[in-house]
Amino acid sequence: MDYRESKDKKIKQSKKNKSRSSDKDSLRGIIKIGLQVLFLILLIVIAIGIIYFYQTFGKELLRIQATARQTVIASTPGSFKETETSLVYDSEGALISALRAEKDVYYIKYEDIPGQAINAMLVSEDRKFLEHEGVDYLANIRALMALIKNKGKITQGASTITQQLARNVFLTHEVTYERKTKEIFLAIEIEKKYSKFDILEYYFNNIYFANGYYGIQAASYEYFGKSISGISLSQLVFLCAIPNNPNLYNPITNLDKTIGRRDRILEQMLFDGMIKQQEYNKAIAEKITISRGELDKKNYVETYVYHSAIKELMKNQGFEFRNTFSNDEDKSSYQEAYDDLYYGIQEDLFHRGYRIYTSIDMDKQRLLQETVNEHLGVNTEVNDEGIYKFQGASVCIDNDNGRVVAIVGGREQEVVGYTLNRAYQSFRQPGSAIKPLIVYTPSFERGYTQETIVVDEKIEDGPSNASNNYSGEMTLQRAIEVSKNTIAWKLFEELTPEVGLSYLLSMNFNKIHANDYFPAASLGGFTVGVSPLEMASAYSTLGNSGLYRDPTCIVKITDAQGNEIIGDGVQTKRIYKEKAAITMTNSLIGVMDKGTAKKLSLENTVSAGKTGTSNDKKDGWFVGYTPYYTTSVWVGYDI
Repeated sequence: MDYRESKDKKIKQSKKNKSRSSDKDSLRGIIKIGLQVLFLILLIVIAIGIIYFYQTFGKELLRIQATARQTVIASTPGSFKETETSLVYDSEGALISALRAEKDVYYIKYEDIPGQAINAMLVSEDRKFLEHEGVDYLANIRALMALIKNKGKITQGASTITQQLARNVFLTHEVTYERKTKEIFLAIEIEKKYSKFDILEYYFNNIYFANGYYGIQAASYEYFGKSISGISLSQLVFLCAIPNNPNLYNPITNLDKTIGRRDRILEQMLFDGMIKQQEYNKAIAEKITISRGELDKKNYVETYVYHSAIKELMKNQGFEFRNTFSNDEDKSSYQEAYDDLYYGIQEDLFHRGYRIYTSIDMDKQRLLQETVNEHLGVNTEVNDEGIYKFQGASVCIDNDNGRVVAIVGGREQEVVGYTLNRAYQSFRQPGSAIKPLIVYTPSFERGYTQETIVVDEKIEDGPSNASNNYSGEMTLQRAIEVSKNTIAWKLFEELTPEVGLSYLLSMNFNKIHANDYFPAASLGGFTVGVSPLEMASAYSTLGNSGLYRDPTCIVKITDAQGNEIIGDGVQTKRIYKEKAAITMTNSLIGVMDKGTAKKLSLENTVSAGKTGTSNDKKDGWFVGYTPYYTTSVWVGYDI
């Protein structure tokens, strides 16, 4: 190759290299422009996002922040001692109950709070209390991640001691993100205005220790009968175990769980060097005994009113009540959510200053209580706790509106401790009293009439009649009047248990079990049972031509300033066809006139009703109604 050829080749190669370099430069330029465009688009998206967020949430967040700031600025040390008394009124507007937490009586200064109580709370509730400024952001991020992981279900708390204080003093237990936001802003403002020592003092005097007791001094007196300064380390940490979940760690109902949490806190205190091994050994071995003598005892009206008020407030917050579940996990998850909100609102009743207006008629209440006392007074045998063994419960409902006017949860007697209200808290076998609800009225809906001929005969592997005899052919009306078990059994099998029990589920019966879907349910053979309240409401539905009203005694609830929270409104739901319900009522009038309840009929008004007795006469029932009232009665033994 000569010089000229070599030069031409080099020139060509140089041109190729320049071309490649130019191509690379061009590509770099395109990429650079592309990145600039993408960056610009990203900035635009971020700007739009910020504008959208501000328009959608920003103004609201700023409003919440401003409100929180003003709330805390307006607060004084006295704000953490005040409490609003919730008041309950009867149907005539007369005061029948006041529910308050007397914080002033038990208020203690920071220097009087035992150091180990502070250590126990810090180690169990807020380990970074002395470091953060009201909010533990890492804890909130962890809670958010858990929220995403569990598909929106709140499984992990993130409230600092300051947030808990803010919630207890300035907020309700409403389960919303807005309330959580308010709580965070309030906590930040509280930390700006008050010292850590002030906050701990306010916290120990305002935190809830279950059963209506606010503040550690009140809890000490009510659970142990002495001041906080006079109890042991074990008792002290035991008290500090309660506020984390006052329902779960309630010393009266879940003593073992409270002790279990006490043990875990003691173990952590030992690990952190807050207590010595010898102190730990002594505290962990100490037996905890609750002094129940001073615990406030509520009567049957009060316990039911508070229960009804809590449920109405839960409903007002959007809680959906259920009585059917897909599996045990679903049921457990529901119960956990129910308990959290129920007991959170129960706390609020003690210091939010609600005005609760009820349908309770105190004249009827006294009459019903006196009747139960008188007729069960023939048996004065008591159990180990001094409670009458032979018991009863009764509920009276106004048929005009479906509201409870009187409720008796047991025999009246002077006892200490808490009151079991059997009228809504106890569930027993209803016997034949269940037949009109799940057998006869559904059968009337499906073509049966009072004159339909049925055959009373022995059924292989089936029930026997109360008199142990069989009458052959008879009208369905007569079978109802004399409560033939064989007829109810056959009709229920024809309906199927799924259909029959669906009526109870529609009326919010809460203890229908998977094992109840058998023919025995037609005779009142249930796994758990029914309550007098449920039975009164269901029979009132028959008297109301098949329209159901959820039983309650709440007419209206306002806040302390008179602002209405729960309005006066009764919702109805069709359960039975009108014609079938009226036919059932006519049949039950026959039961009162010439059937099993003949001796219970009233002289001055038409009345309908049904008796019921469980196996071996362990439970006795009567549920009856007039055009005006429905009353259910249960008698039997708690055990």
